Amino acid sequence: MNDKLGDNLNMEKSDEEILALSVKQPYLFGILLDRYQDAFIRKAESVLHSREDAEDIVQEAFTKIYRYADKFQVQDGASFKSWGYKILLNTAFTRYQKMKKHRGAVFNPDPEWYEVMADTKMQQFEKQEMKDYVISVLSRMPEHLGKVLRLHFLEGRPQEEIAKIEGVSVGAIKTRVHRAKKEFKKINATIGN
Repeated sequence: MNDKLGDNLNMEKSDEEILALSVKQPYLFGILLDRYQDAFIRKAESVLHSREDAEDIVQEAFTKIYRYADKFQVQDGASFKSWGYKILLNTAFTRYQKMKKHRGAVFNPDPEWYEVMADTKMQQFEKQEMKDYVISVLSRMPEHLGKVLRLHFLEGRPQEEIAKIEGVSVGAIKTRVHRAKKEFKKINATIGN
């Protein structure tokens, strides 16, 4: 590719435009690789806890993205970025499930997935995979904060019941839930970077 042409496209065109152009001009797909490869590797590594496995998954995800490039359509809440991350995460979770079966891997979860996947195609993720990711993030939080989020959001217990379990007031639980949500977002943000 002409470096000057690639640089101009890199600055002028959106991800979605470059993806569409790459269907007929495959060399342009390299621009998307340059834009997303490092972030995708970090995200896959947060799921698989292995740089080598993460690199394999990213390569596989980019292959899928390119293979289905002509099927991508811009919709409300569905940008190239969210679509690409969805493919990456599906691929990473599939690999994780295989690793878990073969190696007895234990997943230490992470939850930015809700924000990354906040579009109409969220149903593509299996509930168990999403739960595993959330548990991963919760495991990185201080125990008293992770526990209230787990009880409230994963187990669906009302705050009054959690207050009884913890031996504190409902107000204290509301405060913990608020703090825990902030901590969850903070940890989730660090996982994505």
